[in-house]
Amino acid sequence: MIGVIRVFTTEREEIVEQHGKVITDLYGVKTVNKCIPDQPLGIFNDETEEIAVPKIVELGKSMEKEGCSILVISCAADPAINELRKEVSIPVIGAGSAAALTALAIGEPVGVLGITDNPPAVIKNLLGDLLAGYASPEGVANTTDLMTPAGREKGIEAARSLLNQGAKVIVFACTGFSTIGLADVLRRELNVPIIDAVEAEGLFASSLYKQSASSVVQ
Repeated sequence: MIGVIRVFTTEREEIVEQHGKVITDLYGVKTVNKCIPDQPLGIFNDETEEIAVPKIVELGKSMEKEGCSILVISCAADPAINELRKEVSIPVIGAGSAAALTALAIGEPVGVLGITDNPPAVIKNLLGDLLAGYASPEGVANTTDLMTPAGREKGIEAARSLLNQGAKVIVFACTGFSTIGLADVLRRELNVPIIDAVEAEGLFASSLYKQSASSVVQ
């Protein structure tokens, strides 16, 4: 199964499992979802990312021991990805790099939608010259701010601003947009491809998972 690491803390099981549910519904693979402790606002700056790194590594190691054959860090900054890869023997997929690589496959100017002051470095570096612009919803400082009607509406406004910057593709640089179902809203309202980071991480992870499952059967 695919282990989905959530980088914020909540006791609401339906929210913990939401990203895994997206992956299961889209790609037909089983997931197990767990969140790191003591970070109710998730990762939203360098300090919170640094604090999260050892927690992500420990959680990933325990999920491998529990039978996961692939791990997904469901955060667009790909926090702790290099550290975790050194500590486990299974593939580790990051949401940010998966989303950026999916956008590169389209080859059109990319607008990045996030919640921080700047796009995650992993996304910015991979997109290079294809990065057309960056926007974040007004008044949204962390993942929990998105889980309000106002946060959702500001997300739509920010996405529209990216089109004015020349974007032909929009990439989510926050997996919290998946939690509020923003991709489907934007796909109805904007005539451009929307790359949801959770869907992208699931695409890569499920492909690897099905490949490894096939080789075991053979």
